[in-house]
Amino acid sequence: MNRQRRIGQWGEQVAAEFLEAQGYTILKRNLRTPYGEVDLVVQSGNWIVFVEVKARTSRTHGFPEESITPRKKEHFLNAVTYAMEEHQEWEGNWRVDVIAIEGTPERGEPRVVWFENAFA
Repeated sequence: MNRQRRIGQWGEQVAAEFLEAQGYTILKRNLRTPYGEVDLVVQSGNWIVFVEVKARTSRTHGFPEESITPRKKEHFLNAVTYAMEEHQEWEGNWRVDVIAIEGTPERGEPRVVWFENAFA
């Protein structure tokens, strides 16, 4: 597995643990759709939350959340629409959150920033 994929998987695990600590229930990880992948689908009360996780080892290329381009946002929203149609059991309100993670598995506690309702 290449380093970028390893950092991505680590970031998704950090984000999942972070959300569980906040009381969220993980419904699905790495949900694949024809429009792309949704990293995490979680639930809190009657809210279904689709989470895009961005992990970086440094700020050399900017903050992790800055890598979400308008095109990426469009694809992600199409993936969410598709997922909601495919999973009728996911009833209630939905939103998109972004979790930005900086660090590496080797360097202690990562920096986690949670952007709720990021695509509003």
